[in-house]
Amino acid sequence: MSPARLPEIVTTLFRVVLGLLFALHGAAGLFGLFGGHRGTGEAIVIGIWPGWWAALIQFAGGVLVLAGLGTRIAAVLCSGSMAYAYFVVHQPDGLLPMNNGGELAALFCWSFLLVAAVGPGRYSVDAMLGRRRDAVELTPEPAAAR
Repeated sequence: MSPARLPEIVTTLFRVVLGLLFALHGAAGLFGLFGGHRGTGEAIVIGIWPGWWAALIQFAGGVLVLAGLGTRIAAVLCSGSMAYAYFVVHQPDGLLPMNNGGELAALFCWSFLLVAAVGPGRYSVDAMLGRRRDAVELTPEPAAAR
């Protein structure tokens, strides 16, 4: 592996792990998996604001970021949902994340903002679709079709 490819691989791994962790967090809330919502073993009641909607964003956004599909938009949505969680749920309990339990929300927020800024990387569905689109645009049109 050449040193020039290392940033691409690390960016991809960061995006995949971040998306997976977020999706698993959402699956816990939506489906009661992995101990369920806040370790209760249960799913969040459908439609409850903001918990169920947050879990839906976590699951769907996490899957999209993991796959690298619609990555920038999904990452901005995920980042925004975590900013909301931090300021509405955690921040009233104290100024600093270590005092209000908001470390995870802050880390997810800034991590998704980084993914939105950097993009999905070379190894993503977005990049594959871009390469495919470019190949189609470069294909010459048959003479009979002109």
